[in-house]
Amino acid sequence: MTRILHRQTRIPLPVAVAGEGPYVIDSVGRRYLDASGGAAVSCLGHSHRSVIEAIKAQLDALPYAHTSFFTNEPAEALAEHLTQRAPAGISHVYFVSGGSEANETAFKLARQYFWNRGERERSRIIARQQSYHGNTLGALAVGGNAGRRAVYEPLLIEVSHIEPCYAYRHRRDDESEGAYGERAAAALEAEILRLGPGTVMAFVAETVVGATLGAVPAAPGYFRRIREICDRYGILLILDEVMSGMGRTGTLFACEQDGVTPDIVTCAKGLGAGYQPIGACLMSSTIYDTIALSPEGFQHGFTYIGHASACAGALAVQRAIEAEGLLDNCRKQGIRLAEALGQRFAQHAHVGDIRGRGLFIGVELVADRETKQPFAAQDRLNARVKAKAMEAGLMCYPAGGTADGVSGDHILLAPPFIIAASHVEEIVDKLAAAVDGAIAEVRA
Repeated sequence: MTRILHRQTRIPLPVAVAGEGPYVIDSVGRRYLDASGGAAVSCLGHSHRSVIEAIKAQLDALPYAHTSFFTNEPAEALAEHLTQRAPAGISHVYFVSGGSEANETAFKLARQYFWNRGERERSRIIARQQSYHGNTLGALAVGGNAGRRAVYEPLLIEVSHIEPCYAYRHRRDDESEGAYGERAAAALEAEILRLGPGTVMAFVAETVVGATLGAVPAAPGYFRRIREICDRYGILLILDEVMSGMGRTGTLFACEQDGVTPDIVTCAKGLGAGYQPIGACLMSSTIYDTIALSPEGFQHGFTYIGHASACAGALAVQRAIEAEGLLDNCRKQGIRLAEALGQRFAQHAHVGDIRGRGLFIGVELVADRETKQPFAAQDRLNARVKAKAMEAGLMCYPAGGTADGVSGDHILLAPPFIIAASHVEEIVDKLAAAVDGAIAEVRA
C-alpha cells in the first residue's frame, strides 16, 4: 500500500532502486533502458560518479543559504559557465528549482521590464497552440496543451495562442519549407496587430516543441522572422528550452541552430540531469540592467533559488558533458537513431512522421498514413505504447493530443548522451515491438 498520490493511482509502479549508465533498475532487478531520459532529464545517464561526488562535497561544505542573505560559490560559478556559452547578448542568470519556475520567472521578468520602462500597458503574452510551458498556473495558462489546461481553465489568465510551426500537419503540398516558415511566422504579426502592439509584452515558444507535439523543430527561417517581428513591435522573445536545451538537440542551446538570440531563454531538465532539482532563466543585458536599476530589485523569488548543492551538481553535469565530448556523441548517435528509426518504420502503415534534432526525436503515429488521420483519443494508443514498452524494458515518452490538441499520438525519445550504437539498436527493436503490440490491441 502506498501513501503517495501518484500521477496515476490505478497503475502500480515498479520501485526504482538503482541506476547504471542509460539503465534504471527496479527492486526485483529488472533493467529498463532509459530512452527518454525520464522526461528528457537524465542527459548524463544514471549514477555518474563525478556529479555525485560534487554534490556530496557541497553538502559537506554548505548545503543551503537563503539568497536574501548570501550568494554562494557554485551558483556564481554555474552562472559564469552558462553565460560564457550562451547566445550573444545573454549576460545574467536567475536560478530556480525547475522548468515551471523558470518560465514563471521569465514572464515576471518581462512584465517588470516594461513596468520599469514606463510601458505599463504591455502585459499580454502570445504563445502557441499545442505547447507546454509548465504546471504552475501562469505557465499552464501560457501553454497550449488542451488536456492539461481543461480542469484549471477558470483559474488561468488570458493568453493568445497562435498556430504552431508544425510542418507535418500545416505545410501545404505546394509550399516550400521556407515559404511555410514565413507563413507560420506571419500569424504572430497578425495577432500583435489584433491585440494592439502597445499591449503585448512577449512571444513565448519552445525552440523545439517537446512533450506536447513530440520534438517538432521550426521550419527554416521561422525564428529569424519571429525575431524580426518582435523587434519591429518592441516585444520580448522568450524561448523555452526547458526540454530541448542544454545539449539535447546537439548544441548547448537549441536556438544556436536557428541563428537567433532570444531576450530570455529558460532551461532546466538537462541542466542538472536529474541529480538535483534545478532550472534557470537567462536574460539579456538590457533586461538585467533595467531590472537592476530598480530600487526594489526584482519583485519575485522562491525559497530555493540558487540552491548551493543543486548548482554544484548542475555545474558538475555541464563540465562532464564538455570533458567527455558528449555533445559530439549526442549529434552522432542522434543521426544514428534517426536513421535506424527511418529504416525500421519507413514502410510502417501507422508511422506518419519522424522528426527532431540530436537525441531529441519524435515519432508520430497515425491511423492512416496517406490522410494523416490520427487514432481516436479514446483508443489511448499512447498509454498502450508506454505500457508495452515498459513490459519490454524500455522507457519512452508517449503522449496524445498531437494532431489537434485532443486526438493524435506521438512518442518522444530523448536518451542519455552517453548511449552507444548497441543502445540505439535496443531502443529501435523494443520500440517497434511496443508500437506493433499497442496497435494490435487497438485493432482487436
